[in-house]
Amino acid sequence: MIRLSLVRGILALAWALAFAASPRPLNAVAVVLLVVYPLIDAVSCAIDYRTVPDGSERRVTALNGILSTLTAIAVGVAGVVGGEGAVLGVFGAWAILSGAAQLAVGIHRRGPVLGKQWPTLISGGLSFLVGAVYIAKATGQSPSLDVLSVYATGGGIFFVVQAALLIWKSYQKR
Repeated sequence: MIRLSLVRGILALAWALAFAASPRPLNAVAVVLLVVYPLIDAVSCAIDYRTVPDGSERRVTALNGILSTLTAIAVGVAGVVGGEGAVLGVFGAWAILSGAAQLAVGIHRRGPVLGKQWPTLISGGLSFLVGAVYIAKATGQSPSLDVLSVYATGGGIFFVVQAALLIWKSYQKR
């Protein structure tokens, strides 16, 4: 759990830097990066799924992984065919659904063993709210994908903080 959170956070931060540096308007590099971001989440969910015991948390983790895979496909199509507004709308819908899933998993894992999960809960709640904003902006006059780097940075920071809290929690037990 510690390693997964840390790697996931570092990958999100690296993605944010790469996406912020990618040229605008949308080009092949930006579209590939847009597809990669939800795939990072899908792979993380697959790894997490293997460690979670049977039950509702495992089903939510599986659902989130499937959702992230479908989002990667949808964002790729939106990037090639629909433009920035379509991409922002897909990311918004994904942020809402994955934020809700993250909240559900965080609530389930709130026990003392896994460090209360407050970064996961905050990140999931913010993802949900930001997703609604992205959908509203997607239909606006000039939607911008620049906000996605900020979104990924926030998520990356929360995953790194969660890993740090889990490390701290494991040292307290010794």
